[in-house]
Amino acid sequence: MRLTFSETDEHRIAEAITKAERKTSGEIVAVVSAESSTYLYAPFLWASVAALLTPWPLILWTWWPASWVYLAQVVVFAAVLLLTLPRPIRYRLVPARVKRARAHRRAVEQFVAQNLHTTAGRTGVLIFVSVAERHAEIIADTAIDDRVPKGTWQSIVKRLTTAFAQRQPVEGFVTAIEDVGTHLATHFPPGSCDMNELPDHLIVLDGV
Repeated sequence: MRLTFSETDEHRIAEAITKAERKTSGEIVAVVSAESSTYLYAPFLWASVAALLTPWPLILWTWWPASWVYLAQVVVFAAVLLLTLPRPIRYRLVPARVKRARAHRRAVEQFVAQNLHTTAGRTGVLIFVSVAERHAEIIADTAIDDRVPKGTWQSIVKRLTTAFAQRQPVEGFVTAIEDVGTHLATHFPPGSCDMNELPDHLIVLDGV
């Protein structure tokens, strides 16, 4: 799954980050990933289970020789694999809790990869979206978590996921960035020697 943001889209998001960071000493990074896992194991798992179940009715209710039963297993495995391998079907085979866990792990990886844990005041915030899992998450560094009440980010995340569901990802990101910036400005106003330590543009990840 590929994500396409035009130059104008990326410029709008970059402007929103720059504008929000002018009012705070915090740092905001926006990342969108096409998927957090390939989930390639799922089609093979389902195909294997189907192939393992295939011999039992054939052994009980037919007189097929072992070679035919084995051939039936191979055919069933290949057929189920081909049917479940396409991405839209593959994603449906994976439980929602597994997809949430994979997306959360990807978000944490990006928090570290984008150096949000290294800002001078420990005031980095990641706005992360994984499209395939329909998952959005906001991760804030320790200094912010110590001051911002728990649950602050949940309403922002809800609006962001709604915007993506309505095919308005740019509006969703811009609104989320503005909301996060407002909270950061309240608790972390600009300092006298603020540095823009992290990138202000949208980071797009095509896949894992």
